[in-house]
Amino acid sequence: MTPSRASTRLLPAAAITLALVLSACGARTDSGETDGGSSAAAESCVDTSGDSVKIGFLNSLSGTMAISEQTVHDSLQLAAEEINADGGVLGKELVIVSEDGASEPTTFAEKAEKLITSDCVAAVFGGWTSASRKAMLPVFESQDSLLFYPVQYEGLESSPNIFYTGATTNQQIVPGLDYLKEQGVESIFLVGSDYVFPRTANKIINAYAEANDIEVLGEEYAPLGHTDFSTIVNKVNSADADAVFNTLNGDSNVAFFKEYKNVGLGPDEMPVVSVSIAEEEVGGIGVENVEGQLTAWNYYQTIDSPENATFVEAFKAKYGEDRVTSDPMEAAYTSLYLWKGMVEKAESFDVADVQEAAGGVSFDAPEGSVTVNGDNHHIAKTALIGKIGADGLIHTEWSSGEPIEPDPYLEGYDWAEGLS
Repeated sequence: MTPSRASTRLLPAAAITLALVLSACGARTDSGETDGGSSAAAESCVDTSGDSVKIGFLNSLSGTMAISEQTVHDSLQLAAEEINADGGVLGKELVIVSEDGASEPTTFAEKAEKLITSDCVAAVFGGWTSASRKAMLPVFESQDSLLFYPVQYEGLESSPNIFYTGATTNQQIVPGLDYLKEQGVESIFLVGSDYVFPRTANKIINAYAEANDIEVLGEEYAPLGHTDFSTIVNKVNSADADAVFNTLNGDSNVAFFKEYKNVGLGPDEMPVVSVSIAEEEVGGIGVENVEGQLTAWNYYQTIDSPENATFVEAFKAKYGEDRVTSDPMEAAYTSLYLWKGMVEKAESFDVADVQEAAGGVSFDAPEGSVTVNGDNHHIAKTALIGKIGADGLIHTEWSSGEPIEPDPYLEGYDWAEGLS
């Protein structure tokens, strides 16, 4: 979700969508089915004849998204080390090939192609922004390879070649809106980065708001990496909404929340619900700028469970006591274990065998039990609303109590009819 600030202007959502319509091979059709991918997919070069197998990690280790994506790379490394220490996958050691997406969608697509066709990896784990995912989607479909995507996103998508281990809309954005409604919020202001995820998410939010008598008082976007939020924050301040719904990504959040505080706004005056700020970003923004603000996720470091205690302890032991865990990194960590479960259920690394075996594969993750939906390749997840504390951690204010089945096309919501 780009190597320099000058390259943070991602393709407009409409252009990306058009490109996908022209090039995607197995994306969901209007009937709700997939077309099965390209019939001319390249023959796999994955080598499983020895005592090891290659997998790819593809994350932004540079550019505006590095503040978020480095953490995902770290948790993937931890999961791989744990799996190797426990005997690997089907007895084979995992060999990691790591690439830098550099916060640039076209780079993600190029690196994905390299990992699949030159490095011959069995699966790729990574991506963050929807722009990066959509740039990679036709690559994975045309090459008939697998991407495990670990970040919450706007939904309205499924692919036989992507497993989505972050939240889809009904597991994060809709619960966030439901929470605001329950708190008596009657008006909101929308602030987001200018690319696919925020624009699509806000289309969904507008439909929800209209159906639930919530007034949208403004909708503003800034390029990824943008650092001057004086104009946008002044518009937010003037609108005097009951709350702000924030879909900014990356280090733009640092500038936004500093300016937000500078004009005298805070959680008491106009609370902000963010869907891309996790524990790692809190430190970058400064706790003093976001204490008391709200987030919508499916995992927090403060979750009280044996599985999470083990995960947090292992992460800190590897990377330092000052490091924190967060939702995207937990979803990435979980994705590697889910792939392991699929491969072992299939008794094969072959893509078709893994796809066939995927449905029903479960893992007792740090966030709680998760299960793969074999039809849409998303996973059941528990929704959480949290509040950022003075300790820099996020503490649960509300929980759905049990995993919510993924509904990426919002087929269970009358107000969402026609959105997909």
